[in-house]
Amino acid sequence: MAARQTRLRSALSREVAAVGTYKMIKVAGTSPESFAKAAQGAVQEAAKTLRSLGWFEVKEMRGRIQDGRIAEYQVMVEIGFKLE
Repeated sequence: MAARQTRLRSALSREVAAVGTYKMIKVAGTSPESFAKAAQGAVQEAAKTLRSLGWFEVKEMRGRIQDGRIAEYQVMVEIGFKLE
């Protein structure tokens, strides 16, 4: 897993250097349904105020338990966007 992340970051670094300057932000997303919907919600909210979103990476996943059941899925997402 670590080797894969290193390769992805290396490839991303080459791409970023070749085509422009990018900024990374961290956004938390939540959903009562799934981790995927929590990530989707985080990206959709970021897209409301940011332009040129290029990629995302889920960095952390956790959840909240209530009465012995999963009550909420939570993700920490890094989103990259091109600076204009």
